[in-house]
Amino acid sequence: MALKSFINVHPDSHFPIQNLPFGAFKTQHSTALPRLAVAIGDYVLDLSQIAEAGLFNGPLLTGSDCFFQPTLNKFLAMGRPAWKEARETLQKLLSSTEPALRDNTELRHKALVPMSKVEMVLPMEIGDYTDFFSSMHHAKNCGTIFVGPKAPIPPNWFHLPIAYHGRASSIVISGTDIIRPRGQGHPAGNSPPYFGPSLKLDFELEMAAVVGPGNELGKAIDVNEAADHIFGVVLMNDWSARDIQAWEYVPLGPFLGKSFGTTVSPWIVTLDALEPFACDAPKQDPPPLPYLAEKISKNYDIALEVQIKPCGQKDSSVVTRSNLKNLYWTLTQQLAHHTINGCNLRPGDLLGTGTISGPEPDSLGCLLELTWNGQKPLSLKGTSRKYLEDGDEVIFTGCCKGGGYNVGFGTCTGKVVPPRD
Repeated sequence: MALKSFINVHPDSHFPIQNLPFGAFKTQHSTALPRLAVAIGDYVLDLSQIAEAGLFNGPLLTGSDCFFQPTLNKFLAMGRPAWKEARETLQKLLSSTEPALRDNTELRHKALVPMSKVEMVLPMEIGDYTDFFSSMHHAKNCGTIFVGPKAPIPPNWFHLPIAYHGRASSIVISGTDIIRPRGQGHPAGNSPPYFGPSLKLDFELEMAAVVGPGNELGKAIDVNEAADHIFGVVLMNDWSARDIQAWEYVPLGPFLGKSFGTTVSPWIVTLDALEPFACDAPKQDPPPLPYLAEKISKNYDIALEVQIKPCGQKDSSVVTRSNLKNLYWTLTQQLAHHTINGCNLRPGDLLGTGTISGPEPDSLGCLLELTWNGQKPLSLKGTSRKYLEDGDEVIFTGCCKGGGYNVGFGTCTGKVVPPRD
């Protein structure tokens, strides 16, 4: 019999009892610290209220103050056994057959808050942020645009998950405006470099893994144990200023073209919730070195969509339909490679996948690819775009479908606003 909640959840909801993603919220106009929650239907379930009522009564969570914290970091550090215990406890409490919460009117009123009355905030303190480059289709397209079709992907790409260290301080929650960055661009002829607002502002369709328990400095994480160090996944828009990036990235890679803003969705969907949607990862050729060779190599079948709502328009247009299963390097390979040199990860660290592009023309994960670096403007219901303009809003969604329910991420949105004086 399918698990069912006593809370009425619409069949199209991203947040049935089979999901229960974790986040952090404030009630509207409140000055109090954020509180931790899971999403269920159109409600957030306040985990501090559940903990205060003594309903986390398993061996790992009894007496723990992890759900009285303003971020998930302490809970993330507790590891997969504690995560499973919390998930099983919450699924039982929210099920239609369990009276402890269902029949306790006072507790139900305190613990279940309508989503329409809360403000979501970053659910973890992010100490470090790394962005990978793990989609073969994206790598091939970018290489073709910039160096030509003969050898678009550098040889090392097929041997290791390439990445760069990003800026954690500018990671923001969905709904936060993105200020158009200023910087230098390529000079025209013998003129000095361009300086001013970016003229090629782009989105990047990504997802990101949220690190749970880290590792000691100098001690790598085995690729076959890496999943135990990943709490869950969020949607991520790693906004990019392509003109700034193109001028600055040789020889040390992205800097100001990326560090001005990265948007993440508010809900972290756990790997346990995603497990029913696991699928085989692409065959890797040549075979990876032993430290990256997984006994079971898997991705997740997460349908991803990007919409752009142009400035001044009421309607948005779908511009991309992709899927996490398009990744060449898996989340666990990315994490294992990150630590192979002894680098220590910490709870709350964020590991971005890089742009997730597929093989089809409508599955490309950024405007750089969709417009072929501005050569083929994108049609958007009466207007067109080479790159993003001020007032444009970009909306990401992600969802797994199957088994009579959805496991979704909600939305990851941001609007471009002009530079500040």
